[in-house]
Amino acid sequence: MMRILSRVSGVLIILLLFSSRTATAQNSLDRELTRSIHVDGLERTYQLHTPSSYDPSRSVPLVILLHGGGGTGQGMEKLTLGGFNRIADREGFIVVYPDGIEKHWNDGRGLEAYRAHRENMDDVGFISTLIDHLIKISKVDPNRIYAAGISNGGQFSQRLACELSDRIAAIGVVAIQLPEHLSTSCSPKRPVSVLMMPGTEDPLVPWEGGEIGFRRGRKFGRVLSVPESMRFWANQNQCPLSPLITHEPDRDPKDDTRVRREGYGPCSRGNEVLLYAIEGGGHTWPGGHPYLPSWIIGKTSRDIDANEVIWDFFKRHVLR
Repeated sequence: MMRILSRVSGVLIILLLFSSRTATAQNSLDRELTRSIHVDGLERTYQLHTPSSYDPSRSVPLVILLHGGGGTGQGMEKLTLGGFNRIADREGFIVVYPDGIEKHWNDGRGLEAYRAHRENMDDVGFISTLIDHLIKISKVDPNRIYAAGISNGGQFSQRLACELSDRIAAIGVVAIQLPEHLSTSCSPKRPVSVLMMPGTEDPLVPWEGGEIGFRRGRKFGRVLSVPESMRFWANQNQCPLSPLITHEPDRDPKDDTRVRREGYGPCSRGNEVLLYAIEGGGHTWPGGHPYLPSWIIGKTSRDIDANEVIWDFFKRHVLR
């Protein structure tokens, strides 16, 4: 068992190991396609989904979904059970699933384990260039661009909030808190609305903060506690520090989880900071695909659908 845990922890935040197809970017928008662009001499790939109702004469929101460490854009689509694609078809927005270099994002932790960190890949630049590219080939509304991710992708989403606050209106962060390094270096140009969705029983990312990784495995940087992370983003958005606490209905008593909602607001510029605490939840996407057994990653809550909750949060916010 320990051999299995050690191997799993070496991936950092494990998601599905799906290989990504390669395709050349085109000027026309197909409904769903894997494409590539060149950034800093590298071919960067992404999966694209456009809504069935897409009208090139109307501007639409863009949601950027970021996979966790060891994952791919294609794997992120499967993790969400295609939920964001269905919501995009219903609500009329574009979804893009980018791929990190060798399945990891440079969230700024300075690790040596992965190429994205060792070579200090400019992933922030990649996302900014990707946004420009999608605005050019489609009718993306520059005031309604959002980013969400799980684990390594959730950390990277927070880095985007810090460094691309003039482009990102809101972020969604699943199964991770604020990395310690960002708590001292993050200085957004404008407030960014933040939704966080951590599990209280996450075996990789401790709720109380500290080192990321299995208890007896390798460590991959440090995070603040959930309360510290929420205070940080509430301060950045000039929100009240005492949240309004409610509980979501227990829609699936068999999943052994409950969901506590903590809202920090109203904030100074109409922004919002929300916590969905998954009580009993693990390193998982609520309502999503359980990509590994629960004895490794913990429980997946079925009381909420993270896709619906995140989109409902995003659509309330525009770049101000």
